[in-house]
Amino acid sequence: METLLCINRREREEQRDLVANDQEYNAKFNYVNNEIKTSRYTWYNFIILNLWEQLHRVVNVYFIVLLILQYIPQISSLNPTTTLIPIVLVLAITAVKDAVDDINRHKSDHSVNTRKSRMLKNGELTKEQWKNINVGNVIKLRNNEHVTADLLLLSTSEEHHLAYVETAELDGETNLKVRQALPETGEMGEDVNQLCQFNGAVKCEPPNNQLHKFTGNLYWNNQTYSIDNQSILLRGCILRNTQWCYGLVIFAGADTKLMQNTGKTMLKRTSIERLMNRLVWFIFMFLLLMATVAAIGNSVWETWTGVNFQLFMPWESYSPNPQMSGFLMFWSYIIILNTVVPISLYVSIEFIRLGQSFFINWDRLMFYDKKNLPAVARTTTLNEELGQIEYVFSDKTGTLTQNIMEFNKCTIAGKRYGDARAKDGTMVYPHEYNIVDLSFNEYAEKNFHFYDHKLIEVITSGDEDCALFFRLIAICHTVMPDESEDGRLVYQAQSPDEGALVSAARNFGFVFKSRTYDTVTILEQGKAVEYKVLAILDFDNVRKRMSVIVQDPQGKIMLMCKGADTVIYERLKEDTDEQFKAQTTEHLDEFAGTGLRTLCLAVKALDQNTFNVWKHAHDQASTALEDREDKLNAVYEEIERDLTLIGATAIEDKLQDGVPETIANLTKANIKIWVLTGDKQETAINIGYSCNMLTESMKNVFIITGYEPEEVEKSIQEAIDEIGRPSAPDSQDDLRTPGKNVMQYIKTKVVNTSRVANGVATPHINNTNEQESYGLVIGGHSLAHALIKDLELKFLELASHCSAVICCRVTPLQKAQVVDLVKRNKKAVTLAIGDGANDVSMIKAAHIGVGISGEEGTQAVLSSDFALGQFRYLERLLLVHGRWSYMRMCKFFGYFFYKNFAFTLVQFWYGIYNGFTAQSTYDDWFVTLYNIVYTSTPIFILALLEQDLNDDYSIRYPKLYLPGQKNELFNIPIFLKSIIWGIITSIILFFIPYGAFAQGMAPTGLDMTDRQTVSTVISTCLILVVTLQVALVTSFWTPVNHFFIWGSIVIFFIFTFALHSSGLYNLITTQFPFVGVATNAYSYPATWFTVLLVIAICILPMVAFRFVHNALYPHYNQQIQKIQMKEKKLSKMKTSESISTLDLFRTKLHLKRRTSRPKSGYAFSHERGFGNLITSGRMSMRKKNGTSTENSPQKVVEETPAPGPSKNSRNEGVVTESYKELPI
Repeated sequence: METLLCINRREREEQRDLVANDQEYNAKFNYVNNEIKTSRYTWYNFIILNLWEQLHRVVNVYFIVLLILQYIPQISSLNPTTTLIPIVLVLAITAVKDAVDDINRHKSDHSVNTRKSRMLKNGELTKEQWKNINVGNVIKLRNNEHVTADLLLLSTSEEHHLAYVETAELDGETNLKVRQALPETGEMGEDVNQLCQFNGAVKCEPPNNQLHKFTGNLYWNNQTYSIDNQSILLRGCILRNTQWCYGLVIFAGADTKLMQNTGKTMLKRTSIERLMNRLVWFIFMFLLLMATVAAIGNSVWETWTGVNFQLFMPWESYSPNPQMSGFLMFWSYIIILNTVVPISLYVSIEFIRLGQSFFINWDRLMFYDKKNLPAVARTTTLNEELGQIEYVFSDKTGTLTQNIMEFNKCTIAGKRYGDARAKDGTMVYPHEYNIVDLSFNEYAEKNFHFYDHKLIEVITSGDEDCALFFRLIAICHTVMPDESEDGRLVYQAQSPDEGALVSAARNFGFVFKSRTYDTVTILEQGKAVEYKVLAILDFDNVRKRMSVIVQDPQGKIMLMCKGADTVIYERLKEDTDEQFKAQTTEHLDEFAGTGLRTLCLAVKALDQNTFNVWKHAHDQASTALEDREDKLNAVYEEIERDLTLIGATAIEDKLQDGVPETIANLTKANIKIWVLTGDKQETAINIGYSCNMLTESMKNVFIITGYEPEEVEKSIQEAIDEIGRPSAPDSQDDLRTPGKNVMQYIKTKVVNTSRVANGVATPHINNTNEQESYGLVIGGHSLAHALIKDLELKFLELASHCSAVICCRVTPLQKAQVVDLVKRNKKAVTLAIGDGANDVSMIKAAHIGVGISGEEGTQAVLSSDFALGQFRYLERLLLVHGRWSYMRMCKFFGYFFYKNFAFTLVQFWYGIYNGFTAQSTYDDWFVTLYNIVYTSTPIFILALLEQDLNDDYSIRYPKLYLPGQKNELFNIPIFLKSIIWGIITSIILFFIPYGAFAQGMAPTGLDMTDRQTVSTVISTCLILVVTLQVALVTSFWTPVNHFFIWGSIVIFFIFTFALHSSGLYNLITTQFPFVGVATNAYSYPATWFTVLLVIAICILPMVAFRFVHNALYPHYNQQIQKIQMKEKKLSKMKTSESISTLDLFRTKLHLKRRTSRPKSGYAFSHERGFGNLITSGRMSMRKKNGTSTENSPQKVVEETPAPGPSKNSRNEGVVTESYKELPI
């Protein structure tokens, strides 16, 4: 099989060894080239492999075996073509669908592999397709081009050999990263001759998935140079704001870190499909039991009775005795009873799923107008699984957020600014006419919107506090200024937070104009002021602050600091005005309470002597050979004290429309949402609060930041102990087995959905006080230890107790590992949603993958099962389409087994009277058409159109979603109920007509007791009974339902009269033996009396049971149906006063703004800034270099369209007082 898949096994690498421009040397190691392959088949192995995969379905093997048996004339009483055509059709339809999917993957691979790149070859640059690039080649990249492979940066067009890259497809971050070539290789520049002669040898780590780590050495000119991640360009990055660069291919194709993080493509099956495979075995065992009983019965009959008919019915030569006859009848009954699982079941399933997929694609309420993107079901096999999701794993950047930072509010000297106010000072809703006029500032950006006119008045009046506030913002950062070709000032920010702050200062008249390694030039209200930069105390995740020490033109030295409020407040001078601090704290509470990201600003005046002493200590620490970082932090701590508070900023990390409401509603549906993001901890926590995942009502939010396994284990155990729940299970088996220890607690305490589906009007929800809920935040370095075998179950236990889980700074592979951990240890359906290449492995690992068509490329969408334009559409995809699809499929399965057991078991009961000789009760044409024509369309239409409640109510009452999570609408007990009722129906269908006609006589005096007449009566009773059963289970009646349900009965009678006509009999006598039977049978009053009696006995008890059950023990959805009916009636009476159902619903959902903020609303740069590069003189502003940034607006703090108001794309309806009757 591996040969068919073209898998070439390579020995595991211990070290990568290569020489630049030496293909002969590199070829010895058999490194892969740069071609990638995500497709599964080739033209020559498709038929064999696809057939092999389809034979993994037990049911396909089952039908092929039956087909073979039907070709044995000694045991078959049915025409083999009745099975051959359906099985070929099923295999062909599935093969075509798989072929189309794989062709799309081939096209995707081809589009990537045939991209062109410039490669040094034979002393010149030539264009080569990506797939022809090999390890050791030197290639050239230009601005805005994708990085071809994992490269060692050799030289660039920029000063100090710098290059700027966007890593959105790798880690989801859209801010630019800086990479720097080694000075020794950077001197080659773009000299093609030198680059062609470059023969450096590289020895480095083998291929791996560590995105933020690289270890290796370059050996060149008898020197050894250390290589780290700062010199590596990874495949998946995009070169930005750099005219050109050259790189040496280290890893290519499947060995690149991007592909190493992609994860394997797995064949996904729904839980219902997996259950079906188990049920097929059960049915097969039941079939064997019935065939065995029939075989024994035939042997007994032949021994006692059949032997008496030897004279005119001699035994065949192949059946010389009763025992052999019984053996042959065993196989005959296997064939004649095989319709308990007809092949048409699987044909119907494929078409039903296809129809449901079209409904998803056609849903206008999931159409994203801004980008003209509809929802797309990229697979047709997982629709019902959407109604069973219990865990959602979501990326953050681009999935929950727009990754757009906007300066929103601020507090300066105890005064709050940023609220839109009317002329009388009262706060109003921001509108376009409230936007402040910034025309006095020629550098103001057109897309910058601010609504508080008071701040402009204070700034223009020359207020010193405001001037100092914005001066600090304009100076204290590591942003790099640049000029585009048309002379526009643009900024390159390491963090979108910094970009938003510097942009705000610019718009308020404090324009960051230029910088060198030791100066910063600011335009303060049009006047250029140059500040000398004496030191930059760079940001990191431990310090949570950054500072600069500058000297103004008058010679005054000042330290300017910005950082988290908790960090800044600890370092304020003792005589700070307490009222000022209290006012600022109150404003910070209000800012953080609305989900804004906050930073505190402070300053400190320094005299020359103090600075000189500190500078000497700083120089010594910065040159220390041991513990350099710790010594520098101590020096920083020494100067960053006795600060003077001046204010705080509040930045909005704009969420996508409807994200908080969607998360709140999905949470009410008992769906646990975990955020897995590459962003840093503070950013993730702030988004958690903004999305209503984390709330102030939580008893505690556990933050795990350990770097060693022991630290992580200790933190997890302490958190579990604080929760006060049962300790970790003694073994993995205990945790994985339902009903034991923690898992039993989780399954019974979180939501007891069995009471929803089994007759109780309202769901039984855990009574735990909301104040006792918990949150969990864990970093990537800690998660790496938490996912080891000895600790993963304890981590899962803790996470299961928390209502919100956020994993930050995680790699793409870690995302997949978290998903896999839940899949392996919890019997729950998982969904992963993301928008970037860094989410692909997670999307592939989950039961269902959803791709957001976002700003980070299309890799996530191409790997997904469903594609959406916005995260908010996930609510409708699950609560509406998912719930409907699951409910429809469950009704379909329950009814299908019922009608086929009722149909098939009649054959068994008839065997009692024919010596178990496998004689068919029915006309062969009736057997052929029963599942294909007579009973297929009513249930097919029900499975496509059924709605117990409309989409509006499905969203309003998310607890309607709960039964699907525990497979409560179709499971083994419900299956057994269906087949038991089918067996009872078959008994009624056979014995009542048989009893009515056994001694019957027609009015003409003729005997009515013949097999064909009884067969026709039984067939008529069967069709009417099973069709009326469909009508009973239908909740949503449309003209289409009426047409196909009642039309199927008409079709039955039309076909019956046609097949029993003399015309067809005369045409092919042997194929139509029931000539004239229908006309005769339907002319007997006894026939119609029998039909009515059978219908009454089969249908009336079911009607009575449902009436009593619905009256005394209504299901939750039936209670909502009553509300829907009441509101419909009232809406007709009060049409003019109708209001939007969803508007009121959303009002109910909106959580109150937190009255207190989290420990900090602070969030800042994703990683260490450019401070070291700036102060070392290796980075400076670049004047017009011809590099246009037009193609990368997300990297530039420039003109972007103002986001419009949030749109609610829900249906509208009417709300009445009955809305309060049930919990949402």
